[in-house]
Amino acid sequence: MNYRSDVQDQYHPLLKGAYELHVHSSPSAFPRKQTDWELVTEAREAGMEGLVIKAHEGATFGRAALIRQQMPDMQVYGGLVCNLFTGGLSPHAVDMALRMGAKVIWMPTISAEQHAKYFAENQQERFFNSKTSLDDSNSNLTILNEHEEIRDEVKRILYLIASYDAILATGHLSPYEVDILVEEARAIGVERILIQHADLGIAQIPMDLQKKLADQGCYIEKCLLACGEDFNNITIPQMAESIKTLGSDSCILVTDYGQPHNPTPVKGMSEFVTELINEGITEDMVREMITTNPKSLLFG
Repeated sequence: MNYRSDVQDQYHPLLKGAYELHVHSSPSAFPRKQTDWELVTEAREAGMEGLVIKAHEGATFGRAALIRQQMPDMQVYGGLVCNLFTGGLSPHAVDMALRMGAKVIWMPTISAEQHAKYFAENQQERFFNSKTSLDDSNSNLTILNEHEEIRDEVKRILYLIASYDAILATGHLSPYEVDILVEEARAIGVERILIQHADLGIAQIPMDLQKKLADQGCYIEKCLLACGEDFNNITIPQMAESIKTLGSDSCILVTDYGQPHNPTPVKGMSEFVTELINEGITEDMVREMITTNPKSLLFG
């Protein structure tokens, strides 16, 4: 891949060959900073190698497939979030998504019981605002039944993820749900598990549980959004310490950006890398978290 050096100089050099596994772009029901094409074009200009596009309200595997056709040098993938708008916790929807090339199956996010609980207690006006209100009156999806065991349909979803060797991402489930889900997923044979924005307040995971999940072979997202003014859940120095505690071999850096008021995901990642290095995270550790670990999760 050939890029103009003056463009690449705008971004941290460690972004060359890097992956960003948690970004949002349009088309979307929510305002977004960039279209898919603008996002991927900027990532390409920065020398990045791949992205995973996530959408709470729709499937992204088809969008990603079209991008790969037009930009075969970019590894762009998508998947399905198990929200009400996409079928909920439906094995049928997941099966078809995997048949169509979904790389990631996310557990519920804005339809999750934990998500509804958090936003009932915390006002946040910059997120999940569509032009017309979403019908979220039943946004209380949980992966557990009345006996606090994994629901049968969720087990079927886990079997499907295992059979396609796809990635299970935890979405906005509560820490309690995540703990139980990972145990069940491992027992079923799911090999690739991504614990999402573990430090973000929507579903913040205690460090002792983060350590347990890392020991179980999960990758832990270390998310820039948790550090910014939107949520202020963790400072950059604290984020750096959490990475040192877990080990960079268990962490993946993401931004979760795409909101209009934030920098673009690529610029956000560049700033994130710079700030972590200033806090004592080595370049080798960063490279592991934005290149080696994402490639291992995606491709084995």
